Amino acid sequence: MDPVRNPYAPGAGQRPPELAGRGRELDVFDIVLERIARGRPERSLMLTGLRGVGKTVLLNTLRSQAINHLWGSGKIEARPDQSLRRPVAAALHMAVRELAPRHRAPDRIDTFLGVLKAFAQRSAPTGRAGAAPKLRDRWQPGIDVPAASGRADSGDIEIDLVELLSDAAAVASDVGTGIAVFIDEMQDLGPEDVSALCAACHELSQLGAPLIVVGAGLPHLPAVLSAAKSYSERLFRYQRIDRLDRIAADQALCAPAEREEVEYEQKALDLLYEKSGGYPYFVQAYGKATWDHAPRSPITAADVRVAAPEAEAELAVGFFGSRFERATPAEREYMRAMATLSAVEGDASAVVRDDMDAAVPTAEIARALGRKPASLSPARDALIKKGLIYSGERGTVAFTVPHFGRYLRTQPA
Repeated sequence: MDPVRNPYAPGAGQRPPELAGRGRELDVFDIVLERIARGRPERSLMLTGLRGVGKTVLLNTLRSQAINHLWGSGKIEARPDQSLRRPVAAALHMAVRELAPRHRAPDRIDTFLGVLKAFAQRSAPTGRAGAAPKLRDRWQPGIDVPAASGRADSGDIEIDLVELLSDAAAVASDVGTGIAVFIDEMQDLGPEDVSALCAACHELSQLGAPLIVVGAGLPHLPAVLSAAKSYSERLFRYQRIDRLDRIAADQALCAPAEREEVEYEQKALDLLYEKSGGYPYFVQAYGKATWDHAPRSPITAADVRVAAPEAEAELAVGFFGSRFERATPAEREYMRAMATLSAVEGDASAVVRDDMDAAVPTAEIARALGRKPASLSPARDALIKKGLIYSGERGTVAFTVPHFGRYLRTQPA
């Protein structure tokens, strides 16, 4: 098999050669875009799921759909240590620049850009009275018009964001289209920014304004939004992005191979699904390694068995190991206890679960480590902040990375 022709793409956010199993999500978003364009009410969209299920790929594909519908669009990636103000200003600047050539009144664009500049430059108080903002908060956007005054510049992110997004939606309405803001890793937004974003989406939905937010995040993103605003449970449309079913996983492997005139034996596909668990990132990783090791078409189960150790070694370093190395000794101890407990189905069966999304009670972890639950809170909170575990329900935690527990059980203590 020619490695140059290898079609598989195991990369962070890298679009696979065949986007299998996501047709429903793409169809739903097309309907959302069409409904908003016709003045029909619609909710913003939140995609949730574990690492490696293709949330970023899907988010980028949805953005392409918005662009195809002639919408203005911008995308940002949330960070725990960064305010929403600067990145959302850059995203809206990009979105409005896409709409500007079709707007009949250039002055309206300049007016909005003045508001956008004021929003971007306005920093909320960060410390003692009169303290200068940090260097990163004194960012100057590349906007040639002077900053406006009295609009989106109060310093209160909730008030300012509502005003800014409302004005952006008005610009889109002028040209008969909409604006979509895409936010990846949305669970990393700070509490004030989450609250402001919910308030802005609430205001826009009441006005029927043509602007939506499409967020992607870990499974606890709905809980993060609900903690900020109780009405967020009804404010957004939530879509859980999960692993591929067998048909979609086979399609993700076979469709690109067929374009290269290569086939798989059925037993090879059986083994690949068993190894990958249907998780899109793993499907690509095992598919790539198998292609490189297979001598000829059709690809056999024996080829998969020969290639599997290489795929597993790559995952161990790049997907699992890099995350494990970020944890402190205390955090690793906590995760090892989680892994041991998540491997047991029931009280005594000792059957390893395939689904590493299963939650583990924090009280059980404390008992396993012989510690008081309160003493383990710092390790748990740090792991949540690092995005290694999440708490979907009170008193439980689970890994954000599929098969992470299985990986930990193979590592020496």
